[in-house]
Amino acid sequence: MKNLLLILLLSVISTSGFSQGDAKAKNLLNKVSKNLKSLKSMKANFKISIKNKAGKSQGSKSGQVMMKGNKYRLKISGQDVICDAKSIWTYIKESNEVSITDFEDNDEAFSPSKLFTNFYDKDYGYKYLFAKGDITYLGLIPLKKSVQYEKIILKVNTKTNLITGGKVYDKNGNTYSYGISGYTKNPAISDKSFVFNKSKYPKVEVIDLR
Repeated sequence: MKNLLLILLLSVISTSGFSQGDAKAKNLLNKVSKNLKSLKSMKANFKISIKNKAGKSQGSKSGQVMMKGNKYRLKISGQDVICDAKSIWTYIKESNEVSITDFEDNDEAFSPSKLFTNFYDKDYGYKYLFAKGDITYLGLIPLKKSVQYEKIILKVNTKTNLITGGKVYDKNGNTYSYGISGYTKNPAISDKSFVFNKSKYPKVEVIDLR
């Protein structure tokens, strides 16, 4: 059944079928964006599973995302990704190393803050697919060929106007399926949470790629 649903979605999603003029999809996306933009901060739990081009499982990970404006922090099974909207620190627990890169807020960059806000408005074409109960499925296609993702399917809860999951398809044929739950609105989060504190990671190896 899952494979049948995937084939159905892929058959529905085509570049020619998408436009920024899909009023039904835009209306729902605007509601999601307005809802989340009204928040000063938020937390949510998530789970991501990956399949390669052949459909073979590449494993799954679960974690938590915290956001405050363009700042975010992802905690995923032995990995910590921290962004203060200037730099991104990616810490790997197993090797006890952290790499530092510049934060790029451009059309090609894809970050949690974009996923939860209105990144779709100018960067993607979008289309209403179908609804099942309170969950509506929307499809998005990047308008620029340089973007590393081919298409995205979003699952939106129309009662809460929150994204509950979806699928991201990259150009290498990999599929990232994710679920989002446990939203916490406006939690008290210090700005220090979005900066890598080297003193908390003894003997950490720092790889500065900026």
